[in-house]
Amino acid sequence: MIRHSLLILFLMSSLTGTGQVIATFEVNLPAATNDLEIPVNVSLKGISSFPDKSLSLVKVNGDQKMPVPFQVTPGNERIVSWLTKSAGGEKKQTYQLIKGTPGKFNQVTVNEKDGAYIISAGNKNLLSYVHKKVYPPAGIDTAYGRSGFIHPLWTPHGQEITRIQPKDHYHHYGIWNPWTHVLFENDTVDFWNIGGKNATVRFAKLLSQTSGTIFSEIKVLHEHVVLKKDGGEKIALNENQTIRIYKPEEHSDYYIMDFISEMSCASQSPFHIVAYRYAGFGWRATEFWTKDNSEMLTSEGKTRDNTDGTKGRWIIVYGDLPGNDSGGAVMLSSPENFNHPEPLRIWDKNANGGRGDVFANFATTKDKDWILEPGKTYTLKYRMVVFNGKMDAAKAESAWQYFAIPAEVKIKK
Repeated sequence: MIRHSLLILFLMSSLTGTGQVIATFEVNLPAATNDLEIPVNVSLKGISSFPDKSLSLVKVNGDQKMPVPFQVTPGNERIVSWLTKSAGGEKKQTYQLIKGTPGKFNQVTVNEKDGAYIISAGNKNLLSYVHKKVYPPAGIDTAYGRSGFIHPLWTPHGQEITRIQPKDHYHHYGIWNPWTHVLFENDTVDFWNIGGKNATVRFAKLLSQTSGTIFSEIKVLHEHVVLKKDGGEKIALNENQTIRIYKPEEHSDYYIMDFISEMSCASQSPFHIVAYRYAGFGWRATEFWTKDNSEMLTSEGKTRDNTDGTKGRWIIVYGDLPGNDSGGAVMLSSPENFNHPEPLRIWDKNANGGRGDVFANFATTKDKDWILEPGKTYTLKYRMVVFNGKMDAAKAESAWQYFAIPAEVKIKK
């Protein structure tokens, strides 16, 4: 057994060591990652023109070189991505990009099924983005139907932590991000409360989809549509939305989802988002959660009882789950976002007649107007770390720090 293990190490060292070293990457980790993997990205512009299938990435530890999964995103710069985390207090890691056959690693994939794009790792579904229009139950106004939302979002153990079309709010759709109080062409319209029938948001088309050894993602176009009283319509805002899932570690109890919204006016008319108590990136959580089995914690130390109306860089939403389990997600706001740290809109434990259903929202424009002008693009970035078990403040803060300021990479050709 020992001889067999030594042979494997020798072969790995031999196979990777004989390849041409194209570049050395030194990754600096100024703080512990608290046992969470973090994404690392490097542009290959000016470094390598070799095709992807001729590249391999190894981690260097003394005389050993261990192949690691990586992924190259095509484009003007070609970006190589991988995942890493600190171990034993290390603050610097060394990797080499080598000319050689890449190793074979499992992928995280995206596939279309029944009107949704489903991202999976192995035999585990992680996220479903619904592109078909979903109508409410029979007898409910069809104006509540919409497309372009995330549901279900699954934990690593397979429990659903999102909910759509609850009886108390038929316009709630899992994870979604409409604007509530908008002034457009001298009229006030509402893209959130779609039962009002003056506006809605819809999936327009798939822009791209990617499967790979590090992440899987979809890029879609959403149209924010004003519905005219005469039956006509006008697209007020175009939104390119990117949803990316990073491959979970083997046997891990968490994974990372990135959510990017790029918005631009669809006409020569500005899109004036007026301050309102809720709007933007929202999450209607599983019906399993009530006031008795769920809780929240923000970056400012606020709990569910005193969070609403405060601001935060992150918020943990968690609780008991079916199967004698627990879990949830921490929502992270990028410091590049408008009005960051962002105002939070959450339901306290008295929500819905005292049942205490869970709703959490980075309400970007809760206390401040935002005017989107024609000819410009406006971007909002969020990350969710979805987990089973527990997530404490130290781990959430570590996740946010490396989301806000990605790990520095020094390149030596």
